[in-house]
Amino acid sequence: MAKPASIFTPVLIAGCSIMLISFAIRASFGVFQIPIAEEFGWLRSEFSLAIAIQNLAWGIGQPIFGAFAEKMGDRKAIILGALTYAAGLVLSSFAVTPEAHQLYEILVGFGIAGTGFGVILAVVGRASSDENRSMSLAIATASGSAGQVFGAPVAEYLLGLMNWQMVFLVFAATILATLAFLPLMRAPARASKAELEESMGAILGKAFRDPSYTLIFLGFFSCGYQLGFLTAHLPAFVTELCGPISPGGFLHGMGVTSTSALGAIAISLIGVANIAGTLTAGWLGKRYTKKYLLAGIYLGRTIVAAAFIMNPITPATVLLFSVSMGALWLATVPLTSGLIAHIYGLRYMGTLYGIVFFSHQLGSFLGVWLGGRLYDVYGDYTLVWWIGVGIGAFSAIVHLPVREQKMSPA
Repeated sequence: MAKPASIFTPVLIAGCSIMLISFAIRASFGVFQIPIAEEFGWLRSEFSLAIAIQNLAWGIGQPIFGAFAEKMGDRKAIILGALTYAAGLVLSSFAVTPEAHQLYEILVGFGIAGTGFGVILAVVGRASSDENRSMSLAIATASGSAGQVFGAPVAEYLLGLMNWQMVFLVFAATILATLAFLPLMRAPARASKAELEESMGAILGKAFRDPSYTLIFLGFFSCGYQLGFLTAHLPAFVTELCGPISPGGFLHGMGVTSTSALGAIAISLIGVANIAGTLTAGWLGKRYTKKYLLAGIYLGRTIVAAAFIMNPITPATVLLFSVSMGALWLATVPLTSGLIAHIYGLRYMGTLYGIVFFSHQLGSFLGVWLGGRLYDVYGDYTLVWWIGVGIGAFSAIVHLPVREQKMSPA
């Protein structure tokens, strides 16, 4: 009997490394919310709009980079993404007006698209066997969470040593260092002969006419809304509303003495919990119906968010919320990408997933921007939270009618 192929291929290891660094930087932007706004006297909504534009550009860039990778090569797409990412960070470090910062975040968003889910997951998916694909996609997704574990705390630490402009320059150099992993990013074309004979236009046409693809597109919106809002605003939310850190308590003993530090720890803790949650989702996706798993995840998020906002905000509830939401954070990604690969094949998985991911980033744009806008209007985030609860319930419902059945090539 042939020995089963190892799941930890060079492609998976390299892809995980690139996504880890890319998402560590991306997850840190909420930490800069207060320092940048205070330095220039900006409204909360002005910096929030910059992060929102970054997320929207990421969504627009995802199918573009996916198609570029499938036509011109995966490694060329990653190189272009890393260069664009670094350029956006360098230019942002010199921005002194909200408009300039918002403009340069377009480059950062496109850079994340070139070094993130759409390109990397497509390569990992093609390099994996049918048996290991669901788990490989989960491991690659979890690497983004691993970046989130230390991204915000590292940014908080660096801000104690240097100004935010220098931190952006350090991050630019770090993302360029990911190019050292490119020699390992080689994946075979695992598409079937029938899939290879079909054009991208034919595959996209079939997907666009399929109601299931539309439902997946709509369902991914709330994932982006919740992730975008929490990544950008949770540190500030915790800093302003959380009760004091008790002297002599557990957190104080761990060196967490301020609510601003607790906000960064909350983002990190979400990332820690999400590693386990995403890997569990990948394991379950191999054994159970993916659409029902997705519906359950969105329902769980809805319950967790509603319970958090309905109770007093204390250090204990912040930690409990972070662990609970973290377990459901990116668990949708391996299931959504795996569902697309299962129904529509691997040949144009990057493009098809990129288009669905655009819905995710539309939600992320709205969550980030609306968070800042409604905060400026009402002085708190309450309404933004309840909007997230509502659309989370919507996503749980729309996944139920999806037909999880492989679509035969023409």
